[in-house]
Amino acid sequence: MPVESTRPRVVITGLGVISSIGTGAEEFARALRAGRSGAGPIRAFDTEGFEHTNGCEVTDFDPTAWIDRLDPRELGRATQLAVSGANLALADARLSPAYLRARPAVVAVGTTSGETREVELALQRQLTTGATDIEPAAARRARSGRLSADIARELDLTEVEAVTVPTACAAGNYAIGYGYDAIVDGDAELALCGGVDAMVRTNFIGFHRLGTIAPTVCAPFDGDRRGILTGEGSGILVLERLDASLARGARIYAEVLGYGLSCDAHHAVSPDRDGVADCIARAHANAGVGPDDLDLISAHGTGTKTNDVTEVAAIRQVFGDRLPPTISIKSMLGHTMGAASALAAIACVLSLTEGFIPPTINYRQPDPEIAIDCVPNQARPASLRRVQNNALAFGGNNAVLLLGAYS
Repeated sequence: MPVESTRPRVVITGLGVISSIGTGAEEFARALRAGRSGAGPIRAFDTEGFEHTNGCEVTDFDPTAWIDRLDPRELGRATQLAVSGANLALADARLSPAYLRARPAVVAVGTTSGETREVELALQRQLTTGATDIEPAAARRARSGRLSADIARELDLTEVEAVTVPTACAAGNYAIGYGYDAIVDGDAELALCGGVDAMVRTNFIGFHRLGTIAPTVCAPFDGDRRGILTGEGSGILVLERLDASLARGARIYAEVLGYGLSCDAHHAVSPDRDGVADCIARAHANAGVGPDDLDLISAHGTGTKTNDVTEVAAIRQVFGDRLPPTISIKSMLGHTMGAASALAAIACVLSLTEGFIPPTINYRQPDPEIAIDCVPNQARPASLRRVQNNALAFGGNNAVLLLGAYS
C-alpha cells in the first residue's frame, strides 16, 4: 500500500504536446486512442544512400502560431519546439506569464541533441559554399542552453532558474524530477518541465551504423522487431504545489508521486538489467508505493532486440510474475530522444484522466523472451490509479517516474 508522506503534494495542471501524431493534449489523446502512426519518409535531411529512411517527424509545425514574444527566425528548431510546447502547456493550464512572474518558478528542459541540427546546418553551408566562417546568428542558435533560457525569455521571467538537462533519452524524466524536487523543497511553487529534440541527422547516422534503425515501423516487444525510428517532438508539463493550484481553481490532471534515478555506467549503449531494476526500486521507494500498487507501465520500449528483453527482465526482477500491462508509445511516435519520456509521461497522465491504455501498435507475433501484455494494436478502457514511466539512456542513465490519479 502507498506510504503516507508529509512532503508537499505536486500536481500536473498543464500539458504541452507537439508530436508526429498530434499537437495539443486533446489531439494527442485522440491519436493515442486510435493507435495513430507518425512514421514516414524523413524530410529533414537527405537520406540518399541509407538502407532505411523512415522516421517520425512533426510535419505541420508552425512556430509563429505558438511563439508570441520572440522571433522564431532567431531560434533553432529544437528551441522553437521547446518554447511552443511551454506556451501550449501554460495555455492548457490557464496560466498567464504574469502569474508566473509573481511566483518562484523553475524551467527544466531535457534533451539529447540540443541544437545539434544548427551545427549540422552550419557545416552543410561550409561544405556547399566553401565558407570558412560560421554565421554569428547560427552560432547563437546552436547553444543548447537556449532550450530552457528562451522559454524564460519568451515569458519574460527575469528571475527564474532555467536548466537544460542533457541526460539523453532519459532527460525528460530527469527534468520532471528536477521540477518536482524544486517544488517539494520549497524553492518553487511552479515548474515548467519536460523534454525536447528535433530530427537530427547525427542521431540517425549513429543509430543506422549501430544497425538499430527499423526498415519501416517501430514494433516494440514484437518477435520480429527490427529497431527504432528516430523522431522529434516536445513534451512540456506544468507542475504546481497542490495548495497553490487549488487556490487558483486549477484543473488538476494527475499527481507526481515520486521518481528514481540511477547511472549504472555498465555500457555505452546497452542497458543493464540490474541497473534498471535498481532505478525502478528507487522510484517505488521515493513514491512510497510497491509493485502491487501499479496499474500500468509505460516502458522505454525502443523496439531493439536488446532493450526490450533487458527492460522486461528488469521489470520482472522488481515485480515478479505480476506484471501490469506494459506498453510502448514509441510504436506510434518513434524515439523522440530527450522528449521521449516527457511525451510518455503526458500519455500516462492522459491515461489516468481519460480512462484508457494506449496500445503498442505494429505488434504481430509474441517473443517468448518477453511474454507481456503490451496492449497490442488497440487501446483498452481502464480505470487506472498509479502508473510507472520508464526512461533508459545510453551510458546507463535511467530515470523512472511515478504518477497517480488525483484524489
